[in-house]
Amino acid sequence: MATIGIIGGTGLENSNLFKNPQKLNISTKYGDPSSEITIGEVLNHKVVMIARHGAQHTITPTHVNNRANIYALKELACDCIISTTACGSLREEIKPGDFVLADQFIDFTKHRVSTFYDSFEPGKMQHCPMSEPYDKLLGQKISEAAENLNIKLHKKGTIVTIEGPRFSTKAESNMFRLWGADLINMSTAPETILANEAGIPYSVIAISTDYDCWKDDEEPVSIDIVLSNFRKSVSSLLDLITETIKLI
Repeated sequence: MATIGIIGGTGLENSNLFKNPQKLNISTKYGDPSSEITIGEVLNHKVVMIARHGAQHTITPTHVNNRANIYALKELACDCIISTTACGSLREEIKPGDFVLADQFIDFTKHRVSTFYDSFEPGKMQHCPMSEPYDKLLGQKISEAAENLNIKLHKKGTIVTIEGPRFSTKAESNMFRLWGADLINMSTAPETILANEAGIPYSVIAISTDYDCWKDDEEPVSIDIVLSNFRKSVSSLLDLITETIKLI
């Protein structure tokens, strides 16, 4: 039986993924995770979930302790991590409500700690490869689950992660489009890097909630738009996660 870690993003803090969940408070050498750890079983698999921004969404993107979150999942022997994130779409074809399986990221954060290595031991430099940051086998399971459920899933996409908590200017939004980014959020890149350093297979299910601010015929993104559109997708997201767990 696999142990599956889930990091829940915006709007997933109070989901009912488990039956009879148990709460666990733990601390790591990197500090406390963002929330209590929720542990339970889904389809005979042990599942461990952390709410990225805290149970009441009180932690800003900059202050999420990604090191503690990933290290806690590693200490709890998670075999893989499925991460969820609300994103703005930078592409016409990725509509609000669509799901995207990320395959690349661009790190545009400025104030995150995104490595476990504060120093190197003599002769033991650690420079983690990052050319293919998302686990292909886990991604295949997510893709297969989407097909089984007839859920629209774009099977690749590049996410640019900005510092936040502000949203982008229109100039920035258009710049990211020119860079080749398909989605924009405030959380994925540091988490991805740390999961790779920890050696845990990791995939991201992105939920498109808006068109950021580049699209002139759409209202610029606001937190109300993000939350409203995310709530419409929560049921399908939970079905997708459950079906993916079934296939692991």
